[in-house]
Amino acid sequence: MGDSSDSVSVDIDMETPSFSRKEHMVKTTHGIVSVAVLGDTDKPALITYPDIALNYVSCFQGLFFSPEAFSLLIHNFCIYHISPPGHELGAAAASSDEFELSADDLADQIVEVLDFYGLTAVMCMGVTAGAYILTLFATKYPKRAMGLILVSPLCKSPSWTEWLCNKLMSNLLYYCGMCTLVKEVLLIRYFSKEVRGNVEVPEADVVQTCRRLLCERQSPNVLRFLKAINGRPDITESLMKLQCRSLIFVGENSPFHYESLHMTSKLDRRFSALVEVQSCGSMVTEEQPDAMLIPLEYFLMRYGFYRPSQSNVSPRSPLSPTSISPELFSPESMGLKLKPIKTRICMEV
Repeated sequence: MGDSSDSVSVDIDMETPSFSRKEHMVKTTHGIVSVAVLGDTDKPALITYPDIALNYVSCFQGLFFSPEAFSLLIHNFCIYHISPPGHELGAAAASSDEFELSADDLADQIVEVLDFYGLTAVMCMGVTAGAYILTLFATKYPKRAMGLILVSPLCKSPSWTEWLCNKLMSNLLYYCGMCTLVKEVLLIRYFSKEVRGNVEVPEADVVQTCRRLLCERQSPNVLRFLKAINGRPDITESLMKLQCRSLIFVGENSPFHYESLHMTSKLDRRFSALVEVQSCGSMVTEEQPDAMLIPLEYFLMRYGFYRPSQSNVSPRSPLSPTSISPELFSPESMGLKLKPIKTRICMEV
C-alpha cells in the first residue's frame, strides 16, 4: 500500500456479516478519491465503479446484500469500491475553483488507486457511467484489467437525446441543486417503470431508498461527474483490442439497452457474453441482483474463482437452470473460447 500520508483511513459503521469496511481517501493527480475496502487484501482484487450520482451503497448494496452473491464475491475477492470524486458518504461540495475532470482523467485515477494499493491486474465491475469508465480504463491499460463485469454499459458518445437530457440535468443541478425533477430523471435512468410505481401502485422500496440517498449527494459533485460523462469520447473502435473477457448485464427496459447491445456486437465474440434481464431497468445490481448470480458463477469459473453455494439456485432467485441458455452451461462457453450468449431471464417464478 502507498505511504500513509497519502490517505485517511475511516472505519465505516455499515457492517456486512463478519466483515467490516474501511474507507481510504486516496490522493491522485486528479484529486482525492474515496475507496471503501471490504475483505481480505491478500485475495485478488475486484474494483467497482457506480453510475452518476451514486456510490457503492446506493449502486451495489442490493448485489452485495444478496447472501449468495456476497458469498461468491467475498470468498474469491477483496472488494475495492471506488467512488467518483465527491460521491462518497459525507462528501463536501466541490468548490467552484476546482478543475473539471474528463472521462480520461477518471480512468487515469483508477490506475493511481491501484498503484496506491499495490494492485496489478484487477477484476472490474461497473454500472452504466461507471461501466464506461472501467471499459475506458481497460482499453488504456489492458494489462491492468483481468476481466470486465459491466451492467448496462456505454461505449459511444452521447446521442442527441442523452446529451440534451444530461444538459438539462446539468442546468438544474447548477441552478436548483438536487431538486425533485433531477431525482425523477435519475430514477428513470436507473429503474424500470414496474418498480418506479404510478398513481395506483406505490414505488418499490429499492426506489424509495435510492431517492433518499440521492438527497445526500452534493449537486456540484454530481455535476462534475455528469459533465465528464456527457463529454465522453466514442471508444467503440477500441473494444476489439480488449485483452480480457467481458460479461455484460442489461435490463431490457434500460434507456441504454440498445447501447449495450451495440457494445456487445463490437466485442470479440470469443471472449464476451451478454445477459438480458426482462422487466428490469439499467441498475440490475439493485433491481434484480439475483439475476446476476448464476452468470457470475460461470463467468468466474473461467478464472478459477468459484465457491459452490449450498443450493445451486437461491429460493428467492427468479433463475432456474432451465431459464439460462444451454450455451452458458457448455464447457466451451466459459472455457478458452467464451461464446457470446443472449440469455433472456424470465422474472416469473
